[in-house]
Amino acid sequence: MRIYIAASWKHQHAVEMLTERLEEADHNVLSWLREGRPEEAFLSRRELEYFINSPEGKRVFVFCADSATTCDLVIYLGPSGCDAWAEVGAAYGRGLPVFGLLAKSEDVGLMRHMVRSWFLSVADLMNAVSSMAEEKS
Repeated sequence: MRIYIAASWKHQHAVEMLTERLEEADHNVLSWLREGRPEEAFLSRRELEYFINSPEGKRVFVFCADSATTCDLVIYLGPSGCDAWAEVGAAYGRGLPVFGLLAKSEDVGLMRHMVRSWFLSVADLMNAVSSMAEEKS
């Protein structure tokens, strides 16, 4: 399956580990980490604004928006910010399934209903992804 992980830069290492697990299970992860630049997480507000409006920033935006709306599954890794929730909303609007890995400090209201299933562990999430992949094949 083609999977997109919607998450904050602050979860870079968790996204890398989840990507590795998904790819080991023969899934194709559309990785914004590979498209973007890890140093974006450490830019000052002014530098970040410059990046967002640069051709490179626009290219990364297009990759993320296209990936989140054309994949087979979006996985939301919480807690994340407005960009990740925008990706979840875009996927939901396209009728794509969204799974969420719930964090203790998740602060989302009614929009939590865009997530089809919430999981408390990576193991449970991976089992659900495997089940979905089997159903699709």
